[in-house]
Amino acid sequence: MKKNEFTATGRRKRSVAQVRMVPGTGKITVNGRDVNEYMPFPTLVMDLKQPLVATNNEKTFDVTVTVKGGGFSGQTGAIRLGITRALLLVDAGNEANEGSYRKILKAEGFITRDPRVKERKKYGLKKARRAPQFSKR
Repeated sequence: MKKNEFTATGRRKRSVAQVRMVPGTGKITVNGRDVNEYMPFPTLVMDLKQPLVATNNEKTFDVTVTVKGGGFSGQTGAIRLGITRALLLVDAGNEANEGSYRKILKAEGFITRDPRVKERKKYGLKKARRAPQFSKR
């Protein structure tokens, strides 16, 4: 790994994101396309950038992401976790300081992986918990 290159993996639901951060101007590329072009809603882009905004690194790093699986919401969460983990690598060895990225990101709740995934379908039911409609007659 190069000295100024930080890579991390983020997961959410069925999505897996490989995040690569290098010092730059703040450009974010997802699967070879600009993030605003790739994500259909501006709120998803805002959600994805939250770790960078919280640590004041919006214009410090260029972020390149390869994401697979899931929908846009799951992919956004996976990218956000990947960016968070890459930022922790950037600030490694600085955890004791008051302004460390770890303390900032932990307080915002970005470090924890969201464990919620789709529940499996059970036999005799229409979905995971949805039973067939009951007919009295």
